[in-house]
Amino acid sequence: MAGVKKTIRLNTDTGFLKLIAIVTMLIDHLGAVMFPQYPVMRVIGRIAFPIFAYCIAAGCIYTRNIGKYALRVLIMAVLVQPLYVTAMNHQTRMAFNWARNFYRPDLIFQHYYAGVNLAIHFTLFMGILLVWTLQEKKYVATAVVFAACWYLQGQLDYGMYGIYLIVLFWALIDRPLASLVWVAAYMTWYGLPTLRARLWPLDNVRVYVQLYALMALPLIYIPMNTKIRVNKWVFYLFYPVHLAAIYLLTMPTP
Repeated sequence: MAGVKKTIRLNTDTGFLKLIAIVTMLIDHLGAVMFPQYPVMRVIGRIAFPIFAYCIAAGCIYTRNIGKYALRVLIMAVLVQPLYVTAMNHQTRMAFNWARNFYRPDLIFQHYYAGVNLAIHFTLFMGILLVWTLQEKKYVATAVVFAACWYLQGQLDYGMYGIYLIVLFWALIDRPLASLVWVAAYMTWYGLPTLRARLWPLDNVRVYVQLYALMALPLIYIPMNTKIRVNKWVFYLFYPVHLAAIYLLTMPTP
C-alpha cells in the first residue's frame, strides 16, 4: 500500500523558486568557466542547489507518478552529461572522436560517465529514488538506493550532502519550524569545517563557500505568491541550452 503523501507547508511558489535557481546557476557556471576572477559569482551560485533540492522534494509530493518523474530526470541526466563535462572543463575538449565512435556505447560510457563528475541531474535522480522508497515505505529498496548513493558519492555533484538535503527537505516539508532548524543546522555544519573562503565582512574568519547557500533559505521558507509559472520543459531545457552557450562562447578561436 502506498504511503500517505505529505502536505507542503513551506513556500509553494515553485515557479518563482525555479526561476531564481536557474538564474543563480547560470551565474555560478559563468563564474566557474568564464570569469574565475570574480569569486562573488560562485558565492551567488550557492543559492541554486538548495532551491533545486527543495523543488525536487516538493515535486515528489506534487507529482501523480513519481516513477515517470524519476525517469524524466534520469533521461535528462544521461543526455546532458557529455555536454556538461566538456562545457565545464571536467574533460578535455575534442578528446573524444564522435565521428569514429558514435556507435560505441562502451567507449562513450567510459569517457563521459565512468569515474568523472556527474551532472547535477544524477544527484537529483538519486534523491528522487530515495524519497520514493521512503514515501512508499519500501525500506529494503531504501537500503539499496542508499548504498548506490554512497558508492557514487565521489562522482555525484554535492555528494551525500546533496542527497541528505533532498531527503531532509522532504521529511520535514510539512513542519516549517522544525525544517528550518534542521536544514539550517545541517547546511551550517557542512559549510563551516573546511576553511576555504573569507566569510565577508569578517576577513579573519574563513569558511567553505558552500556556507553562503544559507542565503537560499528565506526564499524557501517565506511563503510567496508571485504567480510566476515556469513550464517544466523550459526548466529542463534551460540546462543543456546554457551549457551549449558556455561551450560555444569558450571555444578557442582559430
